[in-house]
Amino acid sequence: MFPEYRDLITKLKQADHHFTRLFDKHNALDQQIKNMEAHITPGSQEEIETLKKEKLLLKDQLYTILQKHSQT
Repeated sequence: MFPEYRDLITKLKQADHHFTRLFDKHNALDQQIKNMEAHITPGSQEEIETLKKEKLLLKDQLYTILQKHSQT
C-alpha cells in the first residue's frame, strides 16, 4: 500500500499513534477479508463487502494523513 510513501509510513508508524492504529486496523481487515474470501473463516458476501468498504475508508484516511505530512 502506497509504495511511494514507504519512508514516510515508516516514520509515521514510529511517531504517530493514530496513524499506526489506522494502519494496523487496515492490515487486519485486509487479512480478515482474504480469509473470508478463501473460506478459511466464515463470512457472507454482504459481510465481505461491508469490510471492504470499511477498509477503503481507512485507506482514504491514511492517504490523507500521508499527503498532509508529505507537504511539510
